[in-house]
Amino acid sequence: MIGKVTVGSSFAGVVRYVIQKPEARFIHAEGIRMENVQTAIDDFNMQRKLNPDLRRAVGHVALSWSKNDADKLTTEIMMQRAKEYMQKMKINSTQYLLVEHKDKNHPHVHLIYNRVNNEGKTISDRFQRGRNQKICKEMTLKYGYYLGKDKSQVNRLQLTGADKIKYELYDAITAASQTARNWNELEGALKKQGIGLVLKYKSGTEQIQGISFSKGDVKMKGSKIDRSLSYGRLDEKIRQNQKQLIVGQAASLVSGKPGIQSQLPTFQGPIRRVDTGDNLLKDLMSPSESHSQTDPYELRQRKRRKKYKGQSL
Repeated sequence: MIGKVTVGSSFAGVVRYVIQKPEARFIHAEGIRMENVQTAIDDFNMQRKLNPDLRRAVGHVALSWSKNDADKLTTEIMMQRAKEYMQKMKINSTQYLLVEHKDKNHPHVHLIYNRVNNEGKTISDRFQRGRNQKICKEMTLKYGYYLGKDKSQVNRLQLTGADKIKYELYDAITAASQTARNWNELEGALKKQGIGLVLKYKSGTEQIQGISFSKGDVKMKGSKIDRSLSYGRLDEKIRQNQKQLIVGQAASLVSGKPGIQSQLPTFQGPIRRVDTGDNLLKDLMSPSESHSQTDPYELRQRKRRKKYKGQSL
């Protein structure tokens, strides 16, 4: 079970979109006359006048389940789950309507609600996206719904806007990090795909605190795209790539394969001389001195930060 949360300013637009979809089925409404589309729009707009200063009064949530859950769901059950979701999200004492759609190959319903409640107060949207993710996961586990193991289960073709770019970033960064042996290589591979990379430093220090990626006008923290794309996880992956390559080359050196020297990678620091046999493997599996050297990419980032602060190097 997942929820896609949006807020907007036009009840007319979202009500028409939801109700006039082919095979749309009205489930339930509270404080809204469902005689026709126009009466529903009029009722929403009448209540929003209780708080005329709230421009974005429209709340819209698309609640979806996996196609694997189809046999566990009926229209009645989806209505119950939507009401439970609203209670947990603190969307109460207000107008709303629920409509089921059948235009996709997975069960889903649309919830439209008025952010101006029955007393004229605003239903806050602060931290709503984070709360939505937490609640959807809780309900998925509670009712035994299908829980995708990773983002590979998401249908990319159905994504739009920021969600589409988020998954484009996820796919590109994940693929590039599988072979990158240093931050320069990762940055270069992403740059070819129009993706920017920026390191975040702890205020007043040279300690790296996080990483962000950008594509077009969209910028996201690595950890927000996916936990595997945080700075710490990516740095660990790059170091693993370095170690795997060195071990593979060492095995080739021990077996006496010719031409291996020409395949050695370029590292950020000196590679220590190693011998064959047990000492070779011990040396390779120990922390390399090159790891302690400052990555040229990190140096460039630090220079940019100092230049930005007016501290020219």
